[in-house]
Amino acid sequence: MKLVCTQGELNTHLSLAIHAVPSRPTHPVLANIRLTADAQQQQIQLTGFDLSLGIRTSFAAQVEASGDVALPAKLLNDIVSRLPEGDLTLEQDADSYQTTLSSLSGTYKVQGMSVEEFPELPAIEDGKVIQLGSESLLEGLRGTLFATSSDETKQVLTGVHLAVRADGIEFAATDGHRLAVVEALNDGDSPAMNLGDDEVFEVTVPAQALRELERTIGKRATPTPLTLSIDEGQAVFEVADRRLTSRTLEGAYPAYRQLIPREFDNQANLDRRALLSALERIAVIADRKNNIVKFSFDSAAQQVTLGVDAADVGSGTECLPAQISGESLEIAFNVKYVMESLRNLQSTEIQLQLNTATSPVILTPLGGTKMIHLVMPVQIRD
Repeated sequence: MKLVCTQGELNTHLSLAIHAVPSRPTHPVLANIRLTADAQQQQIQLTGFDLSLGIRTSFAAQVEASGDVALPAKLLNDIVSRLPEGDLTLEQDADSYQTTLSSLSGTYKVQGMSVEEFPELPAIEDGKVIQLGSESLLEGLRGTLFATSSDETKQVLTGVHLAVRADGIEFAATDGHRLAVVEALNDGDSPAMNLGDDEVFEVTVPAQALRELERTIGKRATPTPLTLSIDEGQAVFEVADRRLTSRTLEGAYPAYRQLIPREFDNQANLDRRALLSALERIAVIADRKNNIVKFSFDSAAQQVTLGVDAADVGSGTECLPAQISGESLEIAFNVKYVMESLRNLQSTEIQLQLNTATSPVILTPLGGTKMIHLVMPVQIRD
């Protein structure tokens, strides 16, 4: 194998694929990145796989001789990331798996191994397929990933639940204290393949895999739609020259739609950034006690007052103008949950809808993507 590529291209794609390399591999070959050079396509392909998450990315290069080798991921990444910009030459010895990297500054030799034992990434042949614009997918991920649980004992809650329909995908995530739901329409006029108009295919994908997917496509706006193929036990995401595979989570996901009230007696419209800024200021005191902030809705004055009273620490209040309809009431929240929702709603104005001081509160953006964030209140003890 012999090829020439730029340090920048190799470094960029290597830094993506390495996220699928396990820190404690169950088999020695899994500690490697598989590097495949194709002289006919004039392309390099990099693959990382930990048997649950797989990332494959490819880019154009000058390939003089095709080859396929597994190279130690961390060592290769550490070397390439420190090399100066410019062309790199990679050449694998014909009689061994030793690979030489030559740059403007010097030469490095890395001992590789055969790819015979490197597992192939899963492929889905007869699953459900849908196409989404990358922006729609990112909105779905940004609007839900923050609400997933980190408690491994409730494994199904550590993922985002995808309900795939002919016209798009509904993303949902909950950790038991809050719920986030986003509806993303599919790309253009192309319906989901193999799905009837009323058919729904549901699957839960680990948050870790979806964060890697967000990283993989988040920094490149591409007109190419993302293709999602899903089947029992596996999900495959493909966009342009990048592919991510992930196992799916087993277990029944909670019936989250039943948690969302259908009607509300009270609502308030507020400026999202102003509310978030006020909460960030008042959280300085809340953080030192119990993270609880009280919201007082005053329909007569058309304002919301945020209050913190932390014994032995201090107190604080913030007042914000709001468009309030309904009765005046007080309700309290864990301030961190509300702030995380506000950071992920991405709109100028948001609407809070609620019924009583002890019932769930719904936060939605005014305009833009159809998105619902539900936060459970905490009981106020006088």
